[in-house]
Amino acid sequence: MFTLPRLTARLAVVASFAALLAAACSPDSTGPSNSQSSSSSLLAHRKGGDGGGAGGGAGGAAAGFTVLGQAAVSCTDGSITGAVGTFQATPPGAITLVRCLAGSTHIGDAAAIAAFNVFLTQYDALAPQVGDCDLAHTLLSTIPASTSLSPGVYCTGAALTATDVTLTLDAAGNANATWLFKIGSSGPAGTGALTGTNFAVLLANGAQACNVNWWVSQAATINTTTTPGTVFQGNILAGAAITTTGGTLNGNAWAGAKADVTGVRVGDVTTTGTTVTGCANAGTGNGDGDEDDNDDGDHDGHGGKGHHHKDKCNQGVGNGPEGCDPGNSNHKHGSNDEDGGKPGHPGRKGGH
Repeated sequence: MFTLPRLTARLAVVASFAALLAAACSPDSTGPSNSQSSSSSLLAHRKGGDGGGAGGGAGGAAAGFTVLGQAAVSCTDGSITGAVGTFQATPPGAITLVRCLAGSTHIGDAAAIAAFNVFLTQYDALAPQVGDCDLAHTLLSTIPASTSLSPGVYCTGAALTATDVTLTLDAAGNANATWLFKIGSSGPAGTGALTGTNFAVLLANGAQACNVNWWVSQAATINTTTTPGTVFQGNILAGAAITTTGGTLNGNAWAGAKADVTGVRVGDVTTTGTTVTGCANAGTGNGDGDEDDNDDGDHDGHGGKGHHHKDKCNQGVGNGPEGCDPGNSNHKHGSNDEDGGKPGHPGRKGGH
């Protein structure tokens, strides 16, 4: 059960992101449509381009950053879909791209600073609190074997290490299902790193990468050494550095949120041989999977208490249910799932 201070903090985060996304999104943009998702439900859309273009305001840039580092970002032999930024200006702020395709770059400019400050707010709001996880949702410090997890909030009291294992996130047909992993402890003296080696995160039965958040007290290191094509799913919000080698990251990589006892933050992002595809809107939900992230009884961002509009479909016939609304799909994100469709032939009524 949430206390009033925690509820107030979550409401403040949700309100902040609603304002940011209102400035960032429009139904005719190439980014996410504000008719399709709610920031508070963590439902975000894959970036098809740079959502945080250099000409955008602070709100647009904050919604579009895929990679954020405290002082430096380095990408070698990979790609980053979305904007890249650092909180600090040159020097010491630096972005180094070597044989790396990326979106717009922002070294300590107004957009990057605004985005980083939003990241700090998210990081603090999602920090572990007493009572977040019961015994069934408390993970061992090591994932010993491949396993599957239903939506919810999961905690570790210390570091989390996963080697040569697969974690399957099973949405059970709910495309709005969310997962929030809280690794380590909060506060300046908190500890807990995420270390994955050939650690694959798979999505099942409608699970969405952008509905997954990894809150990490210290550094996050994801290395793919012997299993080409390994995919890590979800947004990483790290207190210290983020380092990835090989594989694919479907989510944002935001590093350097934790301040030490003197208030100093350190945390860069280094990717080598990794394909990073960011999420346009992430990190604001409580992860309990009920789509009500300030726990006031409604489905936030969906037009009022108890009212939930499903997303538009964007899937071919025969690919399985998405938990979406095929009757609302003759727009940009059309559906082949309506009645009368056959594989290879859209089923929109009236031939439209």
